[in-house]
Amino acid sequence: MFRRIAALALLLTASAASAQNLRIGLREDPDIMDPTLARTFVGRIVFAAVCDKLFDINARLEIIPQLATGHAWDDPKTLRITLRPGVKFHDGEAMDAEAVRYSLNRHLTMQGSFRRSEINSIESVEVIDPLTVLIRLREPSAAFLSQLTDRAGMIISPRAAEAAGRNFGLRPICAGPYRFTERVAQDRIVVDRFAEYWNAASTTIPRITYQVISDSTVRLANLQSGALEMVQSIDPDDVAAVRRNSRLRISITDEMGYQSITLNIGNGPRAQTPMGQDPRVRAAFELALDRQVINQVVYEGMYTPTAQPVPPTNPLHVPGFQPEPRNLERARTLLREAGVRTPLAVEMTVPNSPDLRQAAEVMQAMLREAGFDLRINTMEFASSLQAATRGEFETYLLGWSGRVDPDGNNWAFIHSRGAQNDGRYANPEVDRLLDAARLEQDPARRRELYAQIYAIALRQDRSRIYLWHRKNIVAHSARVTGFTAVSDGLIRVQGLRLQ
Repeated sequence: MFRRIAALALLLTASAASAQNLRIGLREDPDIMDPTLARTFVGRIVFAAVCDKLFDINARLEIIPQLATGHAWDDPKTLRITLRPGVKFHDGEAMDAEAVRYSLNRHLTMQGSFRRSEINSIESVEVIDPLTVLIRLREPSAAFLSQLTDRAGMIISPRAAEAAGRNFGLRPICAGPYRFTERVAQDRIVVDRFAEYWNAASTTIPRITYQVISDSTVRLANLQSGALEMVQSIDPDDVAAVRRNSRLRISITDEMGYQSITLNIGNGPRAQTPMGQDPRVRAAFELALDRQVINQVVYEGMYTPTAQPVPPTNPLHVPGFQPEPRNLERARTLLREAGVRTPLAVEMTVPNSPDLRQAAEVMQAMLREAGFDLRINTMEFASSLQAATRGEFETYLLGWSGRVDPDGNNWAFIHSRGAQNDGRYANPEVDRLLDAARLEQDPARRRELYAQIYAIALRQDRSRIYLWHRKNIVAHSARVTGFTAVSDGLIRVQGLRLQ
């Protein structure tokens, strides 16, 4: 009898502990938790709990205030932002206009910043009063406000940033609903509810643990067993299993980004290959691929094959720019014209997740038929990003979660000054068109500019290979309520409840 009572007490204790902790499975380990220096999508999921932004987007993809209360354009180059009063950082410091000025300037000037190319149209940031900021741009920008809905709009504690320097990412101090508690690399990130959050009533769960589990099947097994309450993503072939389980729920949305292959054209010695130096070889590589077959084999046909970075759901998608059909004869001809000896060895860096490894293996078989010897180099995801920045790759199978404005899917990746242009592609005419697209307010004219960009950068120069637009597939226990699916794929913690 005593043992039964003790066992029951243990179960009740475990149940109570579970109710205090929402466990979310991530498919990769985030990179540095510093909004200025970070690149990973899974990092953005953690930032959604820790670091509020000036603005956010809702399920209708409308830009809405978060740390801001509103904005107005005094003229086409002057943006006035009013701030929410009484907001505190996790260290107790006030989140005010000076903190906004500091954070934006840090994004612009810090060495290695990945935000610089997102907001480099800023000329100056002025403090009008503690709750008013004036941002002056060098030229009008159709895309600028949208950049403040992601990491470029995250405001950090100046006192903490100055004290930590480049180590700020080890213990980020922001103004989000949860404060950073601990991190164990390749295992978990733990955050705890911030009682002084400006919208504290929107958060009730005391603790969130983000658990790193790279295998989709293992993530799902942990969800089914109750070891996790939520998973950031599952693979399409696991969707049916979730739908059959009455204790689970699933949300599927079209993502705003893409999966692509980055090509090293000018980033160090690894670019000095036939693949890096001859667009005919790159064209042959792309023509050997059948996106639809890869989609069917690996992703149950759920994804949308593409040749551009902007998905069909975006009004600035270019309908006429479609993937070319697979053409082995043309691919072999191009390799002969390029004068390369076949089979031509090409290395592809692939993040170490099962679905991407399988996709790379399908491509490997396809490319072999055209005269390529694709060699797959799997790496831990954050390490692969660092290697790409250093130019330690030939081709790189990399996804991008996407932004609500097409500039966020284009400029940073194919402009010669783009912070995420890992292949160092450069074409002055493409730069000019990308800059013009940032300024253009008319949607039809802007779409035409993107059509011109793709014709040069993606067909003439073959600077990058876009493969497909994915789905955001979030699964969670029926015990979790209040989740709102947004096309950016983030898990916003405001409003979440754990029964």
